[in-house]
Amino acid sequence: MTIEAYEELRDAVARLCTKFPGQYWRECDRQMSYPAEFVQALTDAGWLSALIPETYGGAGLPLSAGAAILEEIHKSGANAAACHAQMYTMGTLLRHGSEEQKQKYLPGIADGSIRLQAFGVTEPSSGTDTGSLTTTATLNKGHYVINGQKIWTSRAEHSDLMVLLARTTPLTAQMKKTQGLSVFLVDMRDALSNGMTIRPIKTMMNHATTEVFFDNVQVPVENLIGDDGKGFRYILSGMNAERILIAAECIGDAKWLIEKTATYAKERSVFGRAIGQNQGVQFPIAKAYANMRAAELMVREALRLYEAGDNPGAEANMAKMLAADASNEAANVAVQTHGGFGFAEEYDIERKFRETRLYQVAPISTNLILSYLSEHVLGLPKSY
Repeated sequence: MTIEAYEELRDAVARLCTKFPGQYWRECDRQMSYPAEFVQALTDAGWLSALIPETYGGAGLPLSAGAAILEEIHKSGANAAACHAQMYTMGTLLRHGSEEQKQKYLPGIADGSIRLQAFGVTEPSSGTDTGSLTTTATLNKGHYVINGQKIWTSRAEHSDLMVLLARTTPLTAQMKKTQGLSVFLVDMRDALSNGMTIRPIKTMMNHATTEVFFDNVQVPVENLIGDDGKGFRYILSGMNAERILIAAECIGDAKWLIEKTATYAKERSVFGRAIGQNQGVQFPIAKAYANMRAAELMVREALRLYEAGDNPGAEANMAKMLAADASNEAANVAVQTHGGFGFAEEYDIERKFRETRLYQVAPISTNLILSYLSEHVLGLPKSY
């Protein structure tokens, strides 16, 4: 089933989102508070467990359904960033975890009694150079002892479990930097009283992001996901899904912004005529719409390849880049068209402007996507 075909699903998500209008999001944004009621409503409705197989209590829907859910949330003016990781982070456990691990954790994630929303990869000194991370996990008497620091770990304060990437084999000159990394499932409920510290980072948007410190945090050996030393490959396998889902959110943002802007341009009258009658106003809106539709087609192509079992590395990266560009363009047009009102909190434009701007940088920056395409698609020399 294609992403545009989920009409009943989209209608149901849209109805849920009407219970959380702009006023709700403005209040969360003003207080920099986590939208707990919204996340709980999505959980209760089963939308956050849509991609978990029915065997483990989920809906067993394909990635295109997840993309439709997230797009519809953003198209409604809401923000799924508070919980979207619940959809894709569990993929590491689902694809590479043992049956015992899946049975232990996935049903709880599906019914909402356990939240797996934190993804500990990025570090202050390494950034997107993941192979240079310095957080270590040392095996000692049936436990791995974790030491180090992660940054930009969103939702850590609102998650029970964290997927953590750490170095289990010291890096030597003979090794590739991405070798010797392993993935762990950290139970943060235990770790918070045993060496883990979470420190919130205040940002320009309400994103609930943090830095996390590990001081001799013990993780049971049975919480190692997959094989020791193969963690980088496990993390990579989930990145295509993450980028496609984020791209779908950006498409939703662009649709919301374009609709709001076109409506305002038709209703706002200056010099005795609607401002939308002026080509200087209508052309940028039309261009933003065209670019959104083009990006939407790339998202659909990436989904098609992903669900066919192919490796849509290039398409997932292009979908994320083009969709982020489209939403960013739509946000700029929205502010410009609304004029002073674009900066007014009550119109929600400035909030969406800040929220969607993030995706020029996260979860991967535009420059790294261009480097990937240059090397792996165009055959140009590796730049980093």
